[in-house]
Amino acid sequence: MGSVNVEIAEAVRVSLADILQAKRRIAPHIVNTPLVASRSLSKRIGSDVYLKFEHRQHTGSFKFRGASNAVLSLGDDQKVKGIAAVSTGNHGRALALAAKQAGTRCVVAMSELVPQNKRDGISALGAEVVIHGRSQDEAQKAVDRMIAEEGMATIPPFDHPDVIAGQGTLGVEIIEQLADIDTVLVQLSGGGLISGVAAAIKAVSPTTRIVGISMQRGAAMHASLAAGKPVEVEELPTLADSLGGGIGLNNTYTFAMTRALVDEVVLLDEEEIARGVHHAYWHEEEVVEGAGAVGIGALLAGKIAAPGRCVAILSGRNIDIAQHHKLISNQPVAR
Repeated sequence: MGSVNVEIAEAVRVSLADILQAKRRIAPHIVNTPLVASRSLSKRIGSDVYLKFEHRQHTGSFKFRGASNAVLSLGDDQKVKGIAAVSTGNHGRALALAAKQAGTRCVVAMSELVPQNKRDGISALGAEVVIHGRSQDEAQKAVDRMIAEEGMATIPPFDHPDVIAGQGTLGVEIIEQLADIDTVLVQLSGGGLISGVAAAIKAVSPTTRIVGISMQRGAAMHASLAAGKPVEVEELPTLADSLGGGIGLNNTYTFAMTRALVDEVVLLDEEEIARGVHHAYWHEEEVVEGAGAVGIGALLAGKIAAPGRCVAILSGRNIDIAQHHKLISNQPVAR
């Protein structure tokens, strides 16, 4: 048992102390979002279900936490040269606002699969948008060129200690708002959110179960965990578009942290994701994007065994309604 604990300690390279430092740094800039009991889900599931309304964060997603912490941690020389990063949408929007507040140039590279509303949202905040390729890995090549040619700094969407620590502040808020939590449902993509949240919660409550929720269509971290190493997957259109993209074959932080701290991973099909979005709207009166609603979708699909006192994070609200209707046009969803 001791050797297992040593392995976990070595994998968890962002500590609770790092997360608490990030919390102090970004406190003036972020929203401490509500944690709300869901009567409708609690009745359906037969357990106490709470929803963390992180979709009400600035820029409409949790990503502003990590982006703010990373930008505020940059040196003055890096701020002068500017920031270049790849994003599926929400990280880019968060980085654009954080850079704007810091007076720093920001360039966001995106693949052709990113919905137009997310491209427009980033441009509206003053960042430059570059569209390159049909995957996040291809878009990363454009960022690599800007780093090499212009000396720009980069803040990746997940595999960065300051980003992970910033996202971990969400976990600290959850345990400050609610005691004795049995299960926390966390979106799983590149692993920045789940690594930070799990590091914060497990440090205080080691028995709390952390369940990662992703989509069946192109879940890179799930495939990497199954392979025992980071692997590439084909990116496909999905209602949970914010969960798309690879984890990077040279992943430094989030693969090891996810493997060490996450107890279970659940995958949803497109109809299950759509049901989560619809439930959030019709029963919780909240507009939540596909990725943001996967925790609700997993509960409704009966994919979370014995959830107990459960928290589901609603991670973002930046939904492309036209794309949503297009993808579910052949999949009627009951209200």
